[in-house]
Amino acid sequence: MRAVVIPEFGAPDVLRLESVPDPEPSSREVLVRVGASGVNRADLLQRRGLYPPPPGASEVPGLEFAGVVEAVGAAVTRWRPGDRVMGIVAGGGYAERVVVDERVTVGVPAGMDMAVAGAIPEVYMTAWDAVFRQAGLKRGETLLVHAVGSGVGTAAVQLARRAGAKTIGTSRTPSKLERAAELGLGLGLDGREAWDEAVMAATAGRGADVILDLVGAPYLAGNQAAIAVGGRHVVVGVPGGSRSEIDLRSLMARRARLFGTVLRARGVGEKADLARDFTASVLPGFADGTLAPAIDQVLPASRVADAHRRMEANENFGKIVIVWGAEVWDEG
Repeated sequence: MRAVVIPEFGAPDVLRLESVPDPEPSSREVLVRVGASGVNRADLLQRRGLYPPPPGASEVPGLEFAGVVEAVGAAVTRWRPGDRVMGIVAGGGYAERVVVDERVTVGVPAGMDMAVAGAIPEVYMTAWDAVFRQAGLKRGETLLVHAVGSGVGTAAVQLARRAGAKTIGTSRTPSKLERAAELGLGLGLDGREAWDEAVMAATAGRGADVILDLVGAPYLAGNQAAIAVGGRHVVVGVPGGSRSEIDLRSLMARRARLFGTVLRARGVGEKADLARDFTASVLPGFADGTLAPAIDQVLPASRVADAHRRMEANENFGKIVIVWGAEVWDEG
């Protein structure tokens, strides 16, 4: 099969599309012919040597996929060849075939293009898990999303709107705020200005009940100033930096919680729980039209370096997806 490999760490040009051995499914795994692979910032870090895959995971980059089941292990009961599935993996997503435990996969809704499905798993599962399963966002509360034009950011806005929550988002690019408003963002704020003061003004002094932080250190002080009493601040990404000072008295006074989360390193059991919850609570939104991934570009796998360059330059709004063959991802 063809797969993207990283022969040496460095800039996007180090990425190579090469022939590698096909993976073999174990008893509980399915072999999926991949139609589309989502591109994520974690992939950029892995390419630079800053985010290695967990022990035992494929060295091929890529954290999500959508495709068609080609073969199943002896103990598989959920899927059979021909079924359309999507999901998250700890590695190996940038390839024509991937093996994954059947329990962590999710069905692709009928009629959905594979390129669209490839834009869903990582960002929607991350946003759902962080904002709702961990931070407990409720109807009527306010969610503040930093880097609202990112894949996770655009997913979080839609999920919050669907749940009846209010949304505020920041971006350093005005056009991304405008596009996020089309997805249901209630208030867009310029991340280069005093957004923390604007959050307090917009919430009548209450602050944000949940903060989804996809930036990191540069916004920590502002987050402390803008979080509500009893608020929850969840850190999902730190492209702006991972170290900053924190005022613990402010955290205590607000009785707020600050915590971080990742999906990649979790075990099969945790990922299976998330997949079940996601299937029941989120997947119907794609069928009824209340959820739809914001897709920036769909590129052939041969242009994976261009995909990385665009994301690294922060030019994308929403997801960049690479596809592996029209005969797979155009199936409905």
